[in-house]
Formats: sequence, structure tokens, C-alpha cells
Amino acid sequence: MRAWKFAFVAAVGVSLSGCGYNTLQQQDEGVKAAWSEVVNQYQRRADLIPNLVNTVKGYAAQEQKVLIGVTEARARASSIQLTPELLNNPQAFAQFQAAQGQLTQALKSLFAVAEAYPDLKSDANFRDLQAQLEGTENRITVARNRYIDAVRGFNTTVRSFPTNLTAKMFDFQIKPNFTVANESAIAAPPTVDFGTTAAPQAPSPPPAQ
Repeated sequence: MRAWKFAFVAAVGVSLSGCGYNTLQQQDEGVKAAWSEVVNQYQRRADLIPNLVNTVKGYAAQEQKVLIGVTEARARASSIQLTPELLNNPQAFAQFQAAQGQLTQALKSLFAVAEAYPDLKSDANFRDLQAQLEGTENRITVARNRYIDAVRGFNTTVRSFPTNLTAKMFDFQIKPNFTVANESAIAAPPTVDFGTTAAPQAPSPPPAQ
């Protein structure tokens, strides 16, 4: 009897391997690992923002609109619960991506405003925070690309025959992915109004006598 049980388990294992179950499991874990790195990098950016806002406020407190915009964008991005279920919810995933995109745009506006304040630009703390954020943005890009590749591989396996039958049997679903539909808008430099006024025109010369 024990030998029959062992043979049955072995047969099940071989059949699952042959139908792609193991591949689906491995790729699913790969997607989760890639997603964890994306979350870590976005969280690192969020943690740097309060110090950045306070530093800018010390030199440019009058830029309330930009400062509030960054703070509110960070709050919206941080309010989204980054649970594993998010990877199987296209609507929630799209909300997450949109919130992070808005925060990216708000930060660009903040750095654009900083160009008008030489004392702020020369502040050592500001320069350090700016460098850290730039490095974090680069790591976000790398993490996103790895996640995109991991999801692309997983989704291809889920759609392919015969693994699509296994995926349906064990409820492996297509996962949402980052899109680049708004990349051109995000990459465009923000328009910043520094409140400048037009220079007064010189008075007209008196008419000839």
C-alpha cells in the first residue's frame, strides 16, 4: 500500500510538472519578488519627501501651492494598501500607478521651483536629498523594468497552451502591468509660474515741438 501511495504522489508530481504547474509557481514567486522591490523603492522615495519639503520650506515658504501639492501627492500614494491582492486587481493597480505618477510630477515641480532660489540650491541638506531622490528614481526605473519583464513572462505562460489549462484549474490569473501610455506626459518638464511680472515699458519721448 505504501508503495502505491508513493507511486501515486510521484505520478502527480510528474503530471503537474509536465502541464506547467511548477513553471507557473516559479514565475508567480518571481513576480512577487519583483513587486516587493518596486514597493521598497517607492517607499524609500516617500520617506525622503518630508525632509525635502521642510528644507525647501525654509527657503521658499511662499511656494505654498507646490509644497502642498507634493505633500498631498505623497499622502495619496501612501494611502493605497500595497497588499499581494493588488497584483490581481487591475483597477487598484492602475490607481497605484496613477498616484505614483502624480507624485513624480509634483516632485518635478518642486525641483523646478528650487531653481529660482540660489540659497536653497546651495544648501548641503537640499543637495544631499536631491541626490538621494535622483538615485531612488533610477532604482525605481530598474525595479519597474524587472517587474514588467517578470509579469510579461508570467502572463505569456498563463495564456499559452497547455499551461493555460493548468492556470485556469489552479486560478492563476493574468496580472496587471505598468503601462507607458503617460510616460511622455510624465517626462515633459513642468510649467512653473514664479509670479514674475512684465517689466514696465519706458515712457514715450515727448512730441517734437
